[in-house]
Amino acid sequence: MSELGARRHQARERAVELLYEAAIKDRPVSVVVTELRVPPDGYTSALLAATTEHEAQALELISRFSIDWPIDRMALLDRLILTLATGEMLMDDAPPMAVILDEAVELAKTYSTDGSPSFVNGVLSSIADEIIEH
Repeated sequence: MSELGARRHQARERAVELLYEAAIKDRPVSVVVTELRVPPDGYTSALLAATTEHEAQALELISRFSIDWPIDRMALLDRLILTLATGEMLMDDAPPMAVILDEAVELAKTYSTDGSPSFVNGVLSSIADEIIEH
């Protein structure tokens, strides 16, 4: 993995951690970030901004493509990883879709359940196809 790839991987991990903290505390991620002693790096901040900006669209896409898994029944970390990855896909200067999908699957392998990587991959593959078509 390149140095940029390693830094972005760490940024995605940090973004998931902050999204998780915000969800558990039932607070906006922006509030959680402002309370940090050390602000997140630039790419983490960009990911969080994209996730927040595109959250409604991301949740609509996730709902549409997570067949038989309503958002409210989905594992929290799976939902956060899916929302983060979808937000990243919708960024103006987004990395290649394959990189975003691979990274999301890796996050699911590290932080969620045994079935999560294939679930995340399936949903995100469909979302990526939808985004590419439009």
